[in-house]
Amino acid sequence: MENKVDLLCLTPTELEFFFLNMGEKKFRSEQVFRWVSRGVKDIEQMSDLSKELRSQLSERAYINKLRIIRKLVSDIDGTQKYLLGLLDGNAIESVLMEYLHGRSICISSQAGCKMGCKFCASTHAGFVRNLTAGEMLDQVITIQTDTGKKINNVVIMGIGEPLDNYDNLIKFLRLVNHKDGLNIGARHITISTCGLVPQIIKLSREDIQVTLSISLHAPNDNIRNKIMPVNSRYSIDKLIGACKIYTKTTKRRITFEYAMIGTVNDSHANAVELADLIGDMLCHVNLIPINDVPGTGFKKSSREKVLKFKEVLNKHGIETTIRRELGSDINAACGQLRRVLNK
Repeated sequence: MENKVDLLCLTPTELEFFFLNMGEKKFRSEQVFRWVSRGVKDIEQMSDLSKELRSQLSERAYINKLRIIRKLVSDIDGTQKYLLGLLDGNAIESVLMEYLHGRSICISSQAGCKMGCKFCASTHAGFVRNLTAGEMLDQVITIQTDTGKKINNVVIMGIGEPLDNYDNLIKFLRLVNHKDGLNIGARHITISTCGLVPQIIKLSREDIQVTLSISLHAPNDNIRNKIMPVNSRYSIDKLIGACKIYTKTTKRRITFEYAMIGTVNDSHANAVELADLIGDMLCHVNLIPINDVPGTGFKKSSREKVLKFKEVLNKHGIETTIRRELGSDINAACGQLRRVLNK
């Protein structure tokens, strides 16, 4: 694929320039954009292009094609985890979840992760590279094609730190949201970050009405430093400051993800401290009983402690939910996805 352009990575405007440079009319961009968004992977299948144009296009471009290496289906709740092979020999994981409000896909933004969160499997295999916008989009297209069912919501919460792959992330958002493509509304898209402060502020200015989810997981720097290395770069005060800028600029509520780790961050005092930290913000808290990741040494909080933690936050006027655990029997739950070698 060297020196060829991935058509899945091009916006309609970029496709217009691409075809104009080929000496073609710019309306060809609309035709090709619809084909690739529909899941067509072979340029020869683009039947409304002439044979000569298809041949010329094949010399200059290709369409990214993820390979489904393995699919696991949860016996508990029907959650489906996909191991998807990249063209360079690496593989990533994506998850399809069924809810009453529709189907949600959790996609990866990087092959591996550099953030080093102690309780997460994604970081243990190391970081290789960023995914392109086309590779991110193709996770949605490939799984939607495989199931034959429309995906309603996208969560960028799989392997990797989305805001560490900022430019490709923004391009993906515009591609997946485009009215002539998959047309998934921005308000049906969630970006999860461990707290890259400059990028949070930058995102607030993009005028994209996505939901921002902050992996907070601690009410103070002492605890967060021990479980999330990113906190040594961006302290909780700096992170909360960026979140306040985001909510003020976008008028959008932030979700704070809080992994409940037994004896680490789940005490009554921790709950009160968290309430004091975010009590004046436009926010929602999502408590996540931590999922088992071998080798971390962490254990999930008891059900009783999770409920008491929620009760404290509710009493302080903070809307709080406990995340429904999906796909834990196939290691598809929060924090369990990982990069593997494509085999």
